[in-house]
Amino acid sequence: MAGLELKNVVKRFGDVTVVQQMDLAVGEGEFVVLLGESGCGKSTTLRMVAGLEDVTEGRIFIGERDVTDAPPMDRDIAMVFQNYALYPHMDVAQNMSFALDLAGRPATEISAKVTAAAKVLNIEHLLKRKPKELSGGQRQRVAIGRAIVREPKVFLFDEPLSNLDAKLRGHMRAELALLHERLGKTTVYVTHDQVEAMTLADRIVIFDKGRIQQIGTPSEVFNRPATLFVAAFIGTPSMNLLPARCREQGGHLVLHGAGFELRAPDWLRARWKGPEQALTVGIRPQSLRVVPASAVSSAAPLSIDVDVVEYLGTESQVVGALASAGGPRVTATVPGDAHALAHTRVGFSAEADQLHVFDSDSGVALRA
Repeated sequence: MAGLELKNVVKRFGDVTVVQQMDLAVGEGEFVVLLGESGCGKSTTLRMVAGLEDVTEGRIFIGERDVTDAPPMDRDIAMVFQNYALYPHMDVAQNMSFALDLAGRPATEISAKVTAAAKVLNIEHLLKRKPKELSGGQRQRVAIGRAIVREPKVFLFDEPLSNLDAKLRGHMRAELALLHERLGKTTVYVTHDQVEAMTLADRIVIFDKGRIQQIGTPSEVFNRPATLFVAAFIGTPSMNLLPARCREQGGHLVLHGAGFELRAPDWLRARWKGPEQALTVGIRPQSLRVVPASAVSSAAPLSIDVDVVEYLGTESQVVGALASAGGPRVTATVPGDAHALAHTRVGFSAEADQLHVFDSDSGVALRA
């Protein structure tokens, strides 16, 4: 096994910089997901690791070896593509063994490796079929099998599940997690799907406009977002982000804005610069709790004029505007069927320790 390291890596296409001064270290056997919106630089980063794109500046190491200028075939990596990239005229066994045939491996070794990989992926019964005879999920298993038989130091996955339907994606996520557990190989996985990232990754690398915004475990990026971008990007529904100021009141700090007033978390005092500092309060929809109707008044922490209720079976998404002129829209997640709340004013509260606070000018979280 080998780790992977990118040092001061930059990628430019002409005058456009798509990856900016990147430093990233992936440990041996670690599963790291590169996550971000389309065009953020994550796939370009993966292609540089694979040797499919040249590096403009910086170095790439696999283990102790500098592979920055090495051709793809000499990097000891295997890549699984979004479109499977299977040879249509070859059967499954031939597709899986192709790289080993090219390398001149003995036939007995090739047969043993193909059989072993097919067993791991539960495709032994498909070895004589052509790609056109396979479902999307089966084709993806073959593409993964082709990578496994090479026994590379690093696996690279470029949005491998994006062509599958939702049910099959869920099944394949579980299969990939089990496969990584069995093989224990260093893996870098690109996706724009945060569910894939949260369920598969040991650590997530969140990109925006060619820059890394945050690196952390799924729990860290969800519970301690480092920037406003991460806060808005991670989580479904998205975090509520409300412009705010802070003031001293009754011996503690209060966060206030258009249509809300919330007690600030205790840690904010050490990082607060004063009443003129422009802040943004972040509240996860799941952190909002309905205040009893008898308590809903101008004194309620947040009063929302509800105009949309989306019933999802076990819970509902309640959406509306804060009860003030021009107040921002807010989403709350409440248990059960909440259709009765539609077109009413509903009060919500949130515990201070569940609030996120950001400096509005820099976009950086104030909690370290």
